[in-house]
Amino acid sequence: MIITIGGTAGGGKSSVASALAKKLGYNHFSAGDLYRKLAKDKSLALAELNKRAEADSSFDKLVDDKLKELGRKEDDFVVDSRLGFFFIPDSIKIFLEAKLKTRAKRTLDKQRFEECPENVKEAVKLIKEREQSDTKRYEKLYGVNPFDVNHYDLVVDTTNNSVEQTTDVVYRFLLPKLK
Repeated sequence: MIITIGGTAGGGKSSVASALAKKLGYNHFSAGDLYRKLAKDKSLALAELNKRAEADSSFDKLVDDKLKELGRKEDDFVVDSRLGFFFIPDSIKIFLEAKLKTRAKRTLDKQRFEECPENVKEAVKLIKEREQSDTKRYEKLYGVNPFDVNHYDLVVDTTNNSVEQTTDVVYRFLLPKLK
């Protein structure tokens, strides 16, 4: 079984995907990690890579092709990716979201920003900019909005949940499919 976990920045994609993979005994892959590695390899800040990717689709396609290949060659894994549902259409598709202020606090706490915002207000601004960039790029490239919850089998609001609580919600959803 392949499980794709998409959602908003700070919604818990990576944390829940990792915890769920461990609980299931599956491998975990992260499109975000692949993209961050690409930025590092190109000596670019993530925001700069996003801007360049708006004009040059080759950046996105490198990561996207890796996801497609995973979907064809592997089984029994969890991947966190905004477009995992699209590139691995036979997967079980989970979307994680949370209130914007909560997401900004989470990303600040985990120091996920290269730009080092000083407060939640700045973090909110950076999240909005990134999501606008992602939406623009993915709609241009593939005609798909990664934040449209209609693409998903399960949508979970993680605002008031711990990673463990959200992982449990997703696991209980998957139980009938695991048997």
